[in-house]
Amino acid sequence: MAPAALAPELYLNRELAWIDFNQRVLAQAQDQRTPLLEQAKFSAIFSNNLDEFFMVRVASLKSQVEAGIETLSVDGLTPLKQLQEIQAKLRPLLEQQQEHYRAQLKPQLAQQGVQLLDYGQLNAAQKEWVNNHFRNAIFPVLTPLAVDPAHPFPFISNLSFNIAALIRDPETGEQQFARVKVPQKNLPRFIKLPLELAESDRPVLYTAVPLEQVVAFNLALLFPGMTIEGHYFFRVTRDADLELRELEADDLMLALQEGLRKRRMGGEVVRLEVADEMPQDVIDLLMEGMAVEAEDLYQINGPLGLDDLFALTGLPLPQLKDEPQLARIAAPLARAQKALLADGSIKPEEFESVFDVLKRGDVLVHHPYDLFSSSVEEFIAQAADDPDVLAIKMTLYRVSKDSKVISSLITAAENGKQVMALVELKARFDEENNIQWARQLENAGVHVVYGVIGLKTHTKVTLVLRREREELRSYVHVGTGNYNSKTSRLYTDVGLLSARPELGHDLVELFNYLTGFSKQQSFRKLLVAPVTLRSGMEALIQREIDHARSGRGGQIICKMNSLVDPRLISLLYEASQAGVKIDLIIRGVCSLRPGLEGHSENIRVISVIGRFLEHSRIFWFSNGQQPEVFIGSADWMGRNLDRRVEAVTPVEDPLLRSRLEELLQIYLNDNRGAWDMHADGQFVLRQPDGEVHDSQLDLMNHWNAVQGQPA
Repeated sequence: MAPAALAPELYLNRELAWIDFNQRVLAQAQDQRTPLLEQAKFSAIFSNNLDEFFMVRVASLKSQVEAGIETLSVDGLTPLKQLQEIQAKLRPLLEQQQEHYRAQLKPQLAQQGVQLLDYGQLNAAQKEWVNNHFRNAIFPVLTPLAVDPAHPFPFISNLSFNIAALIRDPETGEQQFARVKVPQKNLPRFIKLPLELAESDRPVLYTAVPLEQVVAFNLALLFPGMTIEGHYFFRVTRDADLELRELEADDLMLALQEGLRKRRMGGEVVRLEVADEMPQDVIDLLMEGMAVEAEDLYQINGPLGLDDLFALTGLPLPQLKDEPQLARIAAPLARAQKALLADGSIKPEEFESVFDVLKRGDVLVHHPYDLFSSSVEEFIAQAADDPDVLAIKMTLYRVSKDSKVISSLITAAENGKQVMALVELKARFDEENNIQWARQLENAGVHVVYGVIGLKTHTKVTLVLRREREELRSYVHVGTGNYNSKTSRLYTDVGLLSARPELGHDLVELFNYLTGFSKQQSFRKLLVAPVTLRSGMEALIQREIDHARSGRGGQIICKMNSLVDPRLISLLYEASQAGVKIDLIIRGVCSLRPGLEGHSENIRVISVIGRFLEHSRIFWFSNGQQPEVFIGSADWMGRNLDRRVEAVTPVEDPLLRSRLEELLQIYLNDNRGAWDMHADGQFVLRQPDGEVHDSQLDLMNHWNAVQGQPA
């Protein structure tokens, strides 16, 4: 039976719930327990998240408004009303971010010897150095653009940093307007000054001044003979979502390349950020020149584009950062490391391949606590070199720029193996990177495909086919995260390495579905979107309802990034009313209301925000005291369930299942980075009452103790 439709008051707006998530990110920056350079990092993440939110989500709503669409969201809001609610909710957060930067971050960094100075704070020696640096390294690349009847308003590219300059001709007395684009691509946002020029009563470790201020206070060199009467900073955000027709693979790549060129320039302006001291007549000129609506204007009391605070995290100042996390080699794979064999750490007679390990049993890896390089990358690298491996097939969604996985696939092809890589060209904001990888793989002889028409391939799976005793044996990896060595150090993800024949058969059929004309409608073990995942998850929830109604109890614990699908939310409400105890660990957007009388008294929702981005998806069902647990790539969103290719696998080894159960409990017990969600949608940060339980810190210690060996 299909779950009942949701009443609007039972569903929280997706866009507003996302802002709540980003508010929790900002709170991590504002938290005085967070080391200073980590505060800078979280403030930068807050800004970067907002940029993408405007480029995609706000842009989509504005397009709907312009098209006259008044269709209500699940919670009963028109696109226009959603935009109004977004703006009302965002503006106080932007003020909080700037207040944190001015009143906390800058002065506290200064106390620790890290000076972020305004141009006006520079001493004479520093100004002389900065001005010389401007003339030699910045001035030649600048292009001032006048705006007058002979020079129409210039195009302002997406996310560019700009200076609006007011200039007066001393001979005619005429005032003119010019725009100067601050060069961001090849120059750092913060210009580092020589330490010996600093004047301070305490040790100075780093001194810098913002690039845009260096340019602004040297405008006279760009306009010789003119009087500079004022300079004001501004920044625009444009619609950057790519609209792609469903085309064949070759056409898709061409369409993406054209779309990327347009994105770099940008579509309609969806946000104009200006320094709050900018005069109204200059604001009016900018708004008219770029057709900006009043509600899209954001006046900022402080520096624009604080995503550039990321640069500070590269400073070699460990005392201002989180303690480094010691990743481990997963214990079952400790003797399966070719690098350790090569350097003598493992004796040749003790070495065993990854395939030998997996013949004995499944291996569960948890990144970043388990090294990605010694588990997933090692698995693919050994497959590339192993003479008995005949074929490697895998999906690639987001890949790092220096990918060892790509190198292994190329090596495998050069070794004569059949290699297939599904490269998802439509991975948002990674399209250009993926196009480059696709070409490189094709040039090496890898068979590259681009997925199923009409669907985005988001699944994270690898299949290795190996000849053993005249038979083919399959080895698989099914994970929750991308094959990306960079994000594997920053995101928490789990993955299953296995030689179970049923999983191998399922992946063979899944890859046939992805590369050919297969219409596979069932799988042995995997739950696959858009074929069986939705119905499978609904059946698992319904089973808990049936257990609860039959007096056998019912319990569900799920961890994911987002929960917005109305059908599953409705079914969870039904489960709660039947007495099923439900714990949801949702990092980001949650449209379900927990603890709502008559609907969700038995549902708890927490969100964990910490030094790592919680990215793993784990689904646990008590099943009448015979638990089942699944991991995979899908959140509970309509796009994941219906419009993407996703794969979720059961974890059937009792030991590994118990470790996942323990992992979920560690998150549920967190009282350092966990936020409790209330029925009104508000999140409240837990406060330790006694012993502090930081789930991520506990996992660094606990998971390594039971699972790993020192790297």
